[in-house]
Amino acid sequence: MDEMVARVVADTGIDRTAAEKAVGIILDFLAKEGPADKVQSLLAKLPGAEILMQKAASEGASGGLMGGVMGAGMRMMSAGLSMGQVQSVTRAVIAYTREKAGEDAVGEIVAAIPGLAQFV
Repeated sequence: MDEMVARVVADTGIDRTAAEKAVGIILDFLAKEGPADKVQSLLAKLPGAEILMQKAASEGASGGLMGGVMGAGMRMMSAGLSMGQVQSVTRAVIAYTREKAGEDAVGEIVAAIPGLAQFV
């Protein structure tokens, strides 16, 4: 996960703490909203992902009762990111996961989650 977080920091200019929170929120979102088998296969290719996801989950939803893409975005904005940074971080995380898991695997996950394709 250090490599992914470092990439997010380099690509977006946000600090490491915010990047870790955002990556955890995004991965937690994918795990909750995406096809379980495909997401588990993806997470298996991202050592350390579970730790960031647990940290994000333990810090509370902060998106209220809103779920889906908007809920994840609200959680990241509550963590201090602007809407532009939320989009940049999401793109950086998806790009990194495509490198590690392959375009087809990530494409299937993105396609299965309503609204996500417009952010990546």
